[in-house]
Amino acid sequence: MTAESAAAVRPRNRRQLIVEAAGRVFSERGYHAASMEEIAAGVGITAAALYRHFPNKYALFAECANLMVDRLAAAIDEVPPEGALAEVLTAATRLTLTHRASSGLYRWESRFLDRDDRHVLAAKFRHIVERVREAARAEHPLPEEDLRAAAALGAIGSITMHRVSIAQRRLEELLVASATRVLATNPLVGGRFVDLPARPTARTRRSEILEAAITLFEQDGFTNVTNAKIAEAVGLVPSALYRYFPGKADILAAACLQAAALLAQAVEQNLGDVSDPHEAVATLSATYVAYSFEHTALTSVANAELVGLPANLRRPLVTAQREHIAIWEQHLRSARPDLDSRQARVLVHAGFGVVVEAGRRLRWEDTREHRDAVAALLVGALGL
Repeated sequence: MTAESAAAVRPRNRRQLIVEAAGRVFSERGYHAASMEEIAAGVGITAAALYRHFPNKYALFAECANLMVDRLAAAIDEVPPEGALAEVLTAATRLTLTHRASSGLYRWESRFLDRDDRHVLAAKFRHIVERVREAARAEHPLPEEDLRAAAALGAIGSITMHRVSIAQRRLEELLVASATRVLATNPLVGGRFVDLPARPTARTRRSEILEAAITLFEQDGFTNVTNAKIAEAVGLVPSALYRYFPGKADILAAACLQAAALLAQAVEQNLGDVSDPHEAVATLSATYVAYSFEHTALTSVANAELVGLPANLRRPLVTAQREHIAIWEQHLRSARPDLDSRQARVLVHAGFGVVVEAGRRLRWEDTREHRDAVAALLVGALGL
């Protein structure tokens, strides 16, 4: 085929096709594990052809992140300013469901964007929050409008972070109802105190490495932290680090498993003899929120980086997460017998999405008031 004939059959929307394929790959594999070759293959072109449209992976990722937010803003802006809250939430939900496979980067794109690009994206997201806030104001005039609006969007966006399969129409209904309840929840109603197990004291070299590495991963980004940096932080020469861990991916996986064990211990400790299903869900909510605020650095790194871990390291972490969600599902279905198993899991993930976005809105400033507010919104998302 000549260059002229190739140009004749080249689709005019190739750039858009590339961005769509890239969004799916970034969402499934994470920023660092995704390759330009894999993205190019998803479009049916060579990597060299891909580079004619984007100079590097970062430029492609930034366009994916902006496209996602631009689409959401456009969908919401199609609703007239006087439109009902349900219309705004339905527009956001349908758009998110349509692009479920390629929108999973919404929780962690800011970790990989330059400062200026983050500011641009944040401004766009503020517009979306404002539209939800204004639509909610007439129907639910409650305190903390921005917090509730961001949390409601977190409930909707949660669908991009799991693979629970459920009928599209029912899924839309669940997410819109969950987001609506978040907006109708007063986050200043108080909460309950829960205990968390004490952080393990770094008494061994292995635990010192875990603690230092998570701090570095959170501050500098996983890909920018070298084994040498980690070794230096704990007073080792780089070669000595390999006595404890094969590599930094193993360090991250070990830290996440340790945190999962702490969460499981906290759940068991706080549920104790709680027998009322509603009380159990409220206790689970307070425990999960307390854990999220207590381990902000780790959860932030985990949300961004775990998807890119090798399968053998990711597998035990996925198992731990499923075991945790199974506890939620059991208690939520006891409190809400109208839910089947899949519906319950969708709502649990929606609650987790609420925690992520509300925590971000509060800059993860760990106070009793913030914990109580986010826990109240989480309970609201679940429909209790």
